[in-house]
Amino acid sequence: MERYSKYKDSGVDWIGEIPEGWKTTAIRHVLQLHSGSALPDDQYDAEGDFPVYGGGAIRGRANQCNVQGQTVIVSRQGATCGTTRFIGGNAWITEHALIACFLDAMYNKRYFAYVLHAMNLGNLSMTAAQPGISASIVQNQHTPVPNHIEQQAIADYLDEKTAAIDAAVADVERSIELLNEYRQSVISEAVTKGLDPNAPMKDSGIDWIGQIPEYWHIEKAKFLVSITNGSDPKTNGNIPVYGSGEGSFKTCGEYKEGPAVLIGRKGATLHIPHYVTGKYWNVDTAFDVKVTSNTISLRYYYYLATCFDYKQYMSQTTLPSMTQTAYWNMALPLPDTAEQNHIVDWLDEHLSQIDSLIAQKQSLIVRLKEYRSSLISECVTGKVKVPGVKED
Repeated sequence: MERYSKYKDSGVDWIGEIPEGWKTTAIRHVLQLHSGSALPDDQYDAEGDFPVYGGGAIRGRANQCNVQGQTVIVSRQGATCGTTRFIGGNAWITEHALIACFLDAMYNKRYFAYVLHAMNLGNLSMTAAQPGISASIVQNQHTPVPNHIEQQAIADYLDEKTAAIDAAVADVERSIELLNEYRQSVISEAVTKGLDPNAPMKDSGIDWIGQIPEYWHIEKAKFLVSITNGSDPKTNGNIPVYGSGEGSFKTCGEYKEGPAVLIGRKGATLHIPHYVTGKYWNVDTAFDVKVTSNTISLRYYYYLATCFDYKQYMSQTTLPSMTQTAYWNMALPLPDTAEQNHIVDWLDEHLSQIDSLIAQKQSLIVRLKEYRSSLISECVTGKVKVPGVKED
């Protein structure tokens, strides 16, 4: 893209050089930030006229609003701390966000929404454990200020370009969803139907399993595996610690020896099993599973665990949970161990190809988002001149 003809030092590290005709000022001279407010429970209404925003996406709808017209909000705490959003109309903004009140009608709200995005406000968080940011911290930052016509042109250009990038990201994310669905169907088909499409079938009598090859049999898990509780570690060290879900979240000094399959006891991700090797530890949100019979492969059990109909067995509590008894009483489809091993080897090979494709698409999303952020930063700081802008 074209650059401006002359630049000067802005005196602000994150901004760098700006076009000669631009100026810089503290954010507080452009806008003031104040906190949103809690919405009364009786005002939430799925059919309400006004969207409700917290720190991130829309959190519902309401019968009343506390901001009218266009504005900009900044997430003030949590994982989305520092995230900036342009609001296009009347809405209710909760206490989890800061609302921008612009001091002059000549300031283009969409342009300054992009400026706040480019500032990476999340890096200014006051704490690491629970990220948080204050209005004063944001207002004391400095912003580049082009003239009103340039603000409008930059905002229009970025609206068009970021919409195209966001659409591309959404398309890639959808393709990843489809690949993950296909991946799961490949596993389910292999561990319940086998790899021979011509095998004669019989009804298993179990909904999530459906038909199985005639020569397979059904066995309760309690005759095949041990399922034991986890516990909080007491010492520090470098052993990976797992809970409900896919990855380790800290380390400790105690350990158990793998291989083992970790299955969820409670939590939103309890349906995601994890196959671990080497030394590990599991806390009480996950059970660890080991085989007690030579009629089942642990790796085969892992693939079965990705297919369990968890909803059928979950305890009816606010936080999803599973019991040892529910896992023990699960009926599992079993071929002989030679066929199990064949299925596992086949799955390992085929899923690695799918996983590689998913990883490539995830990498593409990262690059697209990096490009989006870079484009915004270059435009709002004048490193490039958007089409249609004329210098004085």
